[in-house]
Amino acid sequence: MKVAVLPLSRNTDLSPKARDLAATLRKRWIVEFDDAQAIGRRYRRQDEIGTPFCVTVDFDTLQDNAVTVRDRDTMTQERVSVDQVERYLLDRLPGC
Repeated sequence: MKVAVLPLSRNTDLSPKARDLAATLRKRWIVEFDDAQAIGRRYRRQDEIGTPFCVTVDFDTLQDNAVTVRDRDTMTQERVSVDQVERYLLDRLPGC
């Protein structure tokens, strides 16, 4: 698993946007969509199984069309435009 897409909640506006992004990223990587439990637990679960990047779709996404990308190894989080997420991950997942 290289990427997990996590909507902040099961909100009817967030989930479809997150599912669409997951479908786009699945064309290139193995992607998990996870909307069960609290976001902190989902981050921990992805850390435990070794997923390098989590992409969070939140309420700000609905306004700015950007997501938060979290790097497992550095724990850094960056806001990235939805249309740039694939390029962002390509630059950080060489050879994948």
